[in-house]
Amino acid sequence: MMNNGRWIGTSLLVGSLGVLAILLGGCGPTTEAPATSSAAQNTELDSKPAPDTLTATRPTYIETFDDGPGGWYGGRKFELPVWDGVAYCFGPWWTDANHAPPGAGYLHMLLWAYTVKKHYQVDSAYNRALPYRHSRFAEEGYSTNLTNAKLTVRLRGHGDFKEAELLLLVQAQTDKTTVNSALTGQPFTITREWSEQTVTLAPDPAQWTCLGARHDMQDEYGCDDIDKVLADVNFDIIFILFPVKVVPAGVDIDDINIPRAVNDYPVDQQYLPKGLIMFDTVKIEYPD
Repeated sequence: MMNNGRWIGTSLLVGSLGVLAILLGGCGPTTEAPATSSAAQNTELDSKPAPDTLTATRPTYIETFDDGPGGWYGGRKFELPVWDGVAYCFGPWWTDANHAPPGAGYLHMLLWAYTVKKHYQVDSAYNRALPYRHSRFAEEGYSTNLTNAKLTVRLRGHGDFKEAELLLLVQAQTDKTTVNSALTGQPFTITREWSEQTVTLAPDPAQWTCLGARHDMQDEYGCDDIDKVLADVNFDIIFILFPVKVVPAGVDIDDINIPRAVNDYPVDQQYLPKGLIMFDTVKIEYPD
């Protein structure tokens, strides 16, 4: 619900952050096992989109979090913390190394939701570890054709995010590969007061950055035309912080992109974003 009266003072934010960190473990710990956006499931899934994903009705999708996460996850694969209709995402966040160079780089996942039911209906070890297997977006049949859709968020936050930007990422399986594309041409601004911001998912290659894949995951991820991706975003939609600077802590490594950050070597936390980002509403409006 877009309630302009919602306000949490600085002291309450700090207190909430502490309590959330104790009770919920954050939106995504840095030690979580690597598997970007359920790549581990790809071998179990038919890459052809389900027939109903292209013909679903196109009412506006609105998630206010008034009834809980709505199928959105926090961090890598955790229950999204929601208090009083507001989703909280706070660091430390999981460092995703699946797109390390020669891919586009490292990122933090804040929150995400599946767009198609088959991805969470598969009986896999990954899915069994999820706190819930549900997506209101998928269950209610919202269209996965996001071409020229307008995505609006109502958010606020504060912290030291270094040079990382808050971006929308869409993930889709095409006839060629699994594509992760970030809308780098339209970053969101993290404001201390509540702000409503809208981006347009136009099929303009200049607006998007394909994240590609690290050296040992190029069979899993790749790039394809953004118009194909937006025509059927049949995996998930994700809010990320990107790019994230990864620096080894206390170890000498010739090429930090060959081993996997966090898993194979510790990462110096002082170079990573820190803070709190709160989401009140996520809305997707489809073009006529």
